[in-house]
Amino acid sequence: MITLSGRVLYLSDDPAVMRAQLAGKNLTREHATPLRDNVSTDEITPVTVMLCYDERLGHYPYVGFRSGSELPVKENDILRGGFQVCVAGKRYGKGSSRESSPLAELSAGIRVIVAESFERIYQQNCDNIGILTTTDFSVLDRLIAGEAVPIEEFLRGRDSLTRAVIRSGGLLAYSKSQVWPTPQTREGQDHTVPKTLAEKIIERHLHPGVDHVAHGDGVFLAADWRFSHDYFTGMCAHLMHRAFGKPSPLFSPEGIIAFQDHLALAAQSIPHVRGGLLPGIANLQDAHSVFTSDYGVQAHGALPDQLGSDGICHALMVERYALPGQIVVGTDSHTTHSGALGCLAFGAGATDIANSWVTGYVRCRVPDTLRIEIDGSLRPGVTAKDVVLHLLRTETIRTGGAIGLLFEYGGPAVRAMSIDERATLTNMVAELGGFAGIVEPDARTVAFLKERRGIDFTLEEWMHSDADAEYRDVIHIDGAAIEPMLARPGDPGNGVATAALDEVVAIDIAYGGSCTAGKREDFDYYFEVLRWGVEHGLCVPHSTRLYLQFGTLDVRRYCELRGYLDVFERAGATLLMPGCGACSNCGPGQSASASEVTISAINRNFPGRSGPGSVWLASPYTVAASALAGTITTFEQLQSTAR
Repeated sequence: MITLSGRVLYLSDDPAVMRAQLAGKNLTREHATPLRDNVSTDEITPVTVMLCYDERLGHYPYVGFRSGSELPVKENDILRGGFQVCVAGKRYGKGSSRESSPLAELSAGIRVIVAESFERIYQQNCDNIGILTTTDFSVLDRLIAGEAVPIEEFLRGRDSLTRAVIRSGGLLAYSKSQVWPTPQTREGQDHTVPKTLAEKIIERHLHPGVDHVAHGDGVFLAADWRFSHDYFTGMCAHLMHRAFGKPSPLFSPEGIIAFQDHLALAAQSIPHVRGGLLPGIANLQDAHSVFTSDYGVQAHGALPDQLGSDGICHALMVERYALPGQIVVGTDSHTTHSGALGCLAFGAGATDIANSWVTGYVRCRVPDTLRIEIDGSLRPGVTAKDVVLHLLRTETIRTGGAIGLLFEYGGPAVRAMSIDERATLTNMVAELGGFAGIVEPDARTVAFLKERRGIDFTLEEWMHSDADAEYRDVIHIDGAAIEPMLARPGDPGNGVATAALDEVVAIDIAYGGSCTAGKREDFDYYFEVLRWGVEHGLCVPHSTRLYLQFGTLDVRRYCELRGYLDVFERAGATLLMPGCGACSNCGPGQSASASEVTISAINRNFPGRSGPGSVWLASPYTVAASALAGTITTFEQLQSTAR
């Protein structure tokens, strides 16, 4: 039975309401509205507090939470306030898969979270560590009324496996009670029932104890690749050792990869240097290095003198590891990137990854599939990033209507895209709220694997969606109707067509990079714009800084071989070695003050994501054109001024 022994914290969009609660006043839901929608994990635990991976996180929950124009929550406020229940609006926990967020809440005393809807990874992370969640506000009313609420109320609508995990107190406790057979890929079962590509992949990777599954079922899948990055390797190892002992018996260590990418440029990060946070960064990096050394897993490390890394994990997974038909899971919401190759790739929290290291299996809920059919052709200067920003501003996506769905992209415009552009579509399924994104592999996929990796890959007969496969819905988009897009600061869903922007927005920073926009084709776009600018006597004005960060060392070599670097430098760009950098607020390209305005090709612009300033999202074309203009503009608009 669950009873209310502490206080209720309403995450309100009214800063006065927040201040009153933190000062000790207990409010009703009626007096605490409006509840904040779209509370991101960047706000629950900003990257600047993610320097530990244990109960110390309890000092920091919600310190990045924005209420109106304020950041009302300070260090230790939640611990001191005696809060047990947190209440919010739609799409709670969106963004990063960081398990640091629910762990911080749990460590501060939060035991129950009530919201209108939850993001998939965030809610699964809560299940894994023992926080109870519900979208039923009547449960909240009963708790406030003093009723002892049975745990069954928190299990309604959940699949049987998730219910078992929650009853066990979390995933690792459940896992230790099970016998885990050796994972293996198996042939498809029932060939008479039409299936999507993702359903076929799931069927081939099912736990041997399961014969048939339906949409919504909780399952364990055999993962071909399991990876972590430097923010979470230490947390994964800590959780694994606590559950399974040290050393733990890793399953198939050759399928485990550890990446140093998020923290590789911390020595050049304004908040980390200014706040004296580098010792904490060193603690995370040391834990990462100890794990890779102790267990001998595959590792991609940092470059000497903290200048960068081998590359960003998602880009390297596509360049080196993932293959069509495989399952890829990693400690990052943008693991979905690899779906561009026709594999099932999704993000997970530290507990899920720790369990997968030992068992070889990862837990998920069999998703419904949403088909995105992009008809016709995209206009010149319109990219996959514009397509995603267009989707993000639709009401269905903004209100969480696609949470947990698998996005299957198809249609003539998608078939015409390179793998790099398809990767932008699947990468940003994380922002769309989806479980994963996938594109059916085809001749372009085979050519990519041959050109980039020297692999002679043969597509198997089953690697496609059947003609009569069942979809939750099919959305048709006229590719020719999509315009160059922006997302206003605060949320990737704040979409607006650039042509409809009714104000002149001066920028201080233009940033091109990240897993979403640091690929070869992205740099083709930067080059196209900047070469035109140089040829027309333009360069980045003194009032603006342009940063271009390579996604991997292979991308840098590509640019060097094609002669791009000289043009970039002549245009006034600052070139950065690979790493997540400003995208994770940990490197050059981040803002230094709230007054600064950035236009960025990254995937999300939640408050504090790339520094305290305002961040507009755009495509590589628009970022480069805006850098030359010093104001937000498209490449087409910039060209028109020179005629």
